[in-house]
Amino acid sequence: VQLQASGGGTVQPGGSLRLSCTPSSQTADRYAMAWFRQGPGMEREFVAAMMWVGGTKYYSDFKKGRFTISRDNAKTTVYLQMDSLKPEDTAVYYCASSSSRDVILYPRNIRKYKIWGQGTQVTVSS
Repeated sequence: VQLQASGGGTVQPGGSLRLSCTPSSQTADRYAMAWFRQGPGMEREFVAAMMWVGGTKYYSDFKKGRFTISRDNAKTTVYLQMDSLKPEDTAVYYCASSSSRDVILYPRNIRKYKIWGQGTQVTVSS
């Protein structure tokens, strides 16, 4: 399974972007999908996650209210809607998939996600 992320680009502060992530194939072993990001010189950090069964959502504390994770009804694509973007949101954004049954206990733990997309660059600049 591969993940294809898209939707990045350059936007002014206060603007919006919607990222998309589509798996190359469906699998019954997907328990969660998530978005992480990695800014220049920084470690990869958790942004948002969604349990694939039930749809429970989790967010990084300082993303809540500006970012929204969602999926289409066919469960083929996961999205990250980003509003009120700030320059500090500049990063490469990665989508990831987890086949760990206990990811529901640790949805923000990067080690629970083994399949990663190639990343899409988001730049917030005036």
